[in-house]
Amino acid sequence: MKHAPPLALGLQIPKRALLASLLILNMLMATRVILSRSVSPLLLKRAPYPHFTPKRLPKSHPCPLWSSSFSFCLTLLPKPTPTSPPFNSRRPRSSLSMAASAAVDESLSSNPLLRDFDFPPFDVVDASHVRPGIRALLKKLESDLEELERTVEPNWPKLVVPLEKIVDRLTVVWGVVNHLKAVKDSSELRAAIEEVQPEKVKFYLRLGQSKPIYNAFKAIQDSPDWKTLSDAQKRIVENQIKEAVLSGVALEDDKREAFNKIEQELERLSQKFGENVLDATKKFEKLITDKKEIDGLPATALGLAAQTAVSKGHENATAENGPWVFTLDGPSFLSVMQHARNRSLREEIYRAYVTRASSGELDNTAIIDSILKLRLEKAKLLNYNNYAEVSMATKMATVEKAEELLEKLRSASWKAGVQDMEDLKNFCKSQDAPEADDLNHWDISFWSERLRESKFDINEEELRPYFSLPKVMDGLFSLANKIFGIDIEPADGLAPVWNNDVRFYRVKDSFGDPIAYFYFDPYTRPSEKRGGAWMDEVLARSSVLSRDGTSPRLPVAHMVCNQSPPVGDKPSLMTFREVETVFHEFGHALQHMLTKQDEGLVAGIRGVEWDAVELPSQFMENWCYHRDTLMSIAKHYETAETLPEEVFLKLLAARTFRAGSLSLRQIRFAIVDLKLHTDYIPGGSESIYDVDQRVSEKTQVIPPLPEDRFLCGFSHIFAGGYAAGYYSYKWAEVLSADAFSAFEDAGLDNSKAVKETGSKFRETILALGGGKAPLDVFVEFRGREPSPEPLLRHNGLLQVATA
Repeated sequence: MKHAPPLALGLQIPKRALLASLLILNMLMATRVILSRSVSPLLLKRAPYPHFTPKRLPKSHPCPLWSSSFSFCLTLLPKPTPTSPPFNSRRPRSSLSMAASAAVDESLSSNPLLRDFDFPPFDVVDASHVRPGIRALLKKLESDLEELERTVEPNWPKLVVPLEKIVDRLTVVWGVVNHLKAVKDSSELRAAIEEVQPEKVKFYLRLGQSKPIYNAFKAIQDSPDWKTLSDAQKRIVENQIKEAVLSGVALEDDKREAFNKIEQELERLSQKFGENVLDATKKFEKLITDKKEIDGLPATALGLAAQTAVSKGHENATAENGPWVFTLDGPSFLSVMQHARNRSLREEIYRAYVTRASSGELDNTAIIDSILKLRLEKAKLLNYNNYAEVSMATKMATVEKAEELLEKLRSASWKAGVQDMEDLKNFCKSQDAPEADDLNHWDISFWSERLRESKFDINEEELRPYFSLPKVMDGLFSLANKIFGIDIEPADGLAPVWNNDVRFYRVKDSFGDPIAYFYFDPYTRPSEKRGGAWMDEVLARSSVLSRDGTSPRLPVAHMVCNQSPPVGDKPSLMTFREVETVFHEFGHALQHMLTKQDEGLVAGIRGVEWDAVELPSQFMENWCYHRDTLMSIAKHYETAETLPEEVFLKLLAARTFRAGSLSLRQIRFAIVDLKLHTDYIPGGSESIYDVDQRVSEKTQVIPPLPEDRFLCGFSHIFAGGYAAGYYSYKWAEVLSADAFSAFEDAGLDNSKAVKETGSKFRETILALGGGKAPLDVFVEFRGREPSPEPLLRHNGLLQVATA
């Protein structure tokens, strides 16, 4: 399944390079983040997913388009399928002694990865379970695949049903392992995954290149019964055939061997890229003992820095007196960039951030070159001109259409971006700032915040007390009830979790019946947790994998964020941007959880084209600017005072603040991605950094530093599922803005109209999953094809574009 994001989501989805190649796996992985939301466990989600192996996109998603960190929505993976027989019913065969054999059998029977479970045993799985568990699973599934190929017939019960069981079982179990690596990383877990990963990839390739399965799908498509299939079933057949071709099913002998070697190496390199980014992020620490050096930083940032210092061995560190430790993790990095008056500190941390993973043992430069070279070789083997064409084969857009949209948005944003910089320079001069005539990258965020405060009288840090996590979640759930008619209630204790801060929720319909579940992991843990925000799939809705034989298995998701944890007796106090991120990832989760599609291969975010998977996540962000919604969550955590009306109006006015610059930033990433996967020649006269600098001439008012190596941390395209697909954020922004405009047309203050429009949104965008082409789904909801006008209007750029 190839996907785009879900959550966060929030994409993770997500997610997410081998994924793209597997015919079945790709279908499953389809965000979103959301993330998030492909066949591989890469992630989405949102979910739409990356390639062949299960990775996270990195729905999820980065999902938060505003973020200056490259967190992303990783794509989603399905997790353990309960219908597979318990592994403890099978005894390993070997030449070992009876005693040794019994010991092996007992070890497998107690392996939590091989249990038949309703919810994954996240609390007990550790590195020691990975090697034996995955190998036993692969052995069992290899046998199941051989049986399927031997007995396959071109009909649903003899082809799709057993196929879904095989694919789901592996994506679910591998998803557990991969998720733990993202949220509870350790050297032992890494080593275990690295060892068995080639075996998993080998199986996925074997599955994706199965000619008996491919021929059976072709026979279904050519049969007289084709017209009797549902839209969802036709989509499954068509997607499987397309993915099989992209997985190399038509390749013979030497070419297939070369293709498989490429897929194995791409998976290894992608994994290594992500590990280097994480390690480089963790490696940097800035210890400060002199309070003068941290002038301007808000109390929340100092509290987090002191908390980090304590975790690094400075037992007596306090927010008031220090010492303080700053890192390149999102909350820490952003607080320095936006609020530290110490310009040299901002410069040091900015330079460290944009040169992450670009030197020494963690240098990703050679890895990027190898990835691009192998992707091009893969494209040639599949008879495509470049890798972007391979990527677009499973998306809504074409290379030409994506480039056309990006140029349209770039030209609409450029003059606004230039004016943004002029406004910033003039403001600096008015403040007699020494750097007024020499603004550099480490000055932009700081002075932008000061200008925002001056222009709109808004101090983001002063707003934190109004956005406590518990109140934000209450308001978000209330909104979901109002628009979609669902109830969300805590269900902590029902499912095992991987950290004590993780919450578990049950989603119920208007009759009070459970329809889905999700985990929420909100806080940053730099020592073990990947940065960014994403949504991912844990289990997908499926009638085939029903637990009771009648009702479908219910979907389960997880949302992961990286905001500041509670400090002392204060709850987690959020920036407005973090509020947007939570809404974003929740949008990915909604598409996964509110699906009414019972065909597991296209349920929820599975099978949704990558460049459409961010629609629900970005749609949900719009509600952060809806008065009633915002006022329902903006309550002072101590006094319960509602956010003053004048502050809300200022937030609304500030929505388009520097919109041109922010748009150009995303467009830069998207164009660089396409250039690297279309006309860039690995090993040629031009380096990857030359390409970035060239693109930046038309997308950045201030050119990047000559030593800027942001590409070495661009996990979206080198360790996620967004290769030749980062444009999807902007593509989906057009869809999401137009979708929200349907609510504006109906009247946002008309509760009856909002409910009716929300019901239509739920029954189309959220319910149909990948069972229908996204353009057809959009037209069914909106009554017409999408227009970029609402997006430009929301960003305050419509007048510029018209002119």
